[in-house]
Amino acid sequence: MSRPMEEDTVKNEEEEFNTGPLSVLMMSVKNNTQVLINCRNNKKLLGRVRAFDRHCNMVLENVREMWTEVPKTGKGKKKALPVNKDRFISKMFLRGDSVIIVLRNPK
Repeated sequence: MSRPMEEDTVKNEEEEFNTGPLSVLMMSVKNNTQVLINCRNNKKLLGRVRAFDRHCNMVLENVREMWTEVPKTGKGKKKALPVNKDRFISKMFLRGDSVIIVLRNPK
C-alpha cells in the first residue's frame, strides 16, 4: 500500500529537480558545467557539481574558492586596501546550510 505513495514521491522529487530551483544543480551534474556558489562566509566557489541533494549539500570538484581580506595595519597607518585571494580544491563536500545562491556559468 505504501509502494505507490513512495513512487509518487520519487517522481515528484525528480520533476522538481528538473524544473524547480534545483534544476541549476541538476543541469550542472548532467552537463559537467561550472556553477558559482555564494556562501555565508563571504566566500565564492567556482566548480563542478558531482552530486547534490534537496538540502543543497554538494560534492564539488575542481573548485576555486575566492574571498577578500583586509590586511591588518600598524598603529597610525592608513587603512590597508582589500586583497583578493583564492585557492584551488580538487574535491570537497559543501553543506547546504552555508549556501546562499547558486548561479550557472554563462559559458
